[in-house]
Amino acid sequence: MAKQRFDAFQVIADPSRRQMLMLLSKESLTVNGLAENFDMSRPAVSKHIKILYGAGFISITEIGRERHCILKQEGFNELQNFIDYFDKFWAGKLNKLETLLNNKAKSK
Repeated sequence: MAKQRFDAFQVIADPSRRQMLMLLSKESLTVNGLAENFDMSRPAVSKHIKILYGAGFISITEIGRERHCILKQEGFNELQNFIDYFDKFWAGKLNKLETLLNNKAKSK
């Protein structure tokens, strides 16, 4: 399966894909095992799996005739980097506010 690059935020915007990620966080599942959890066609599940794979959220390992979906960290790195950036941004703003309030309190 060739990897196509997807934006991580577009990937997790879909509730079905988020649910698939939650299921895979508990255990690896075959494609059919994953499909059993959804009220959608097998081709629709396969499309979601392809997107998760292309974005680096899962790997697919063939064991015998079955394809197993396994959660990977790669796709989550883009999300974490984005969140880390804004964590630092807001921490900096709160530190400046704290300094300002402390200075104001000291001057009274």
